[in-house]
Amino acid sequence: QVQLVESGGGLVQPGGSLRLSCAASGRTFGNYDWGWFRQAPGKDREFVAGIRWNTRTTYGTHYPDSVKGRFTISGDNAKDTVHLQMNGLKPEDTAVYYCAARNPKPESFTPEGMSYWGKGTLVTVSS
Repeated sequence: QVQLVESGGGLVQPGGSLRLSCAASGRTFGNYDWGWFRQAPGKDREFVAGIRWNTRTTYGTHYPDSVKGRFTISGDNAKDTVHLQMNGLKPEDTAVYYCAARNPKPESFTPEGMSYWGKGTLVTVSS
């Protein structure tokens, strides 16, 4: 069992940046794939960034086209924390952002495939 707590959300102007963090309980970073998802009002939850292990010590990052080049996911093994750096934010990025984890597997990231979820942090992009 892993517990996830997100932080770093808030109000930012278009074009601005935010860095979200996800703190995981225990020594968990190397044991799970990690994903960030978001859900805007009235819309389905969607994938925005993921870390998937290639070997026991290396991982690849994955992004949908909608955020590629603007969002960067990274992990801090020593602190059991996963970050999402968001640059060039747009009003359509407004949503609740969720951190999620799953046992490592060679599959794409979908909400249904994740096993553990945080409660989310709200990001609002508005002038």
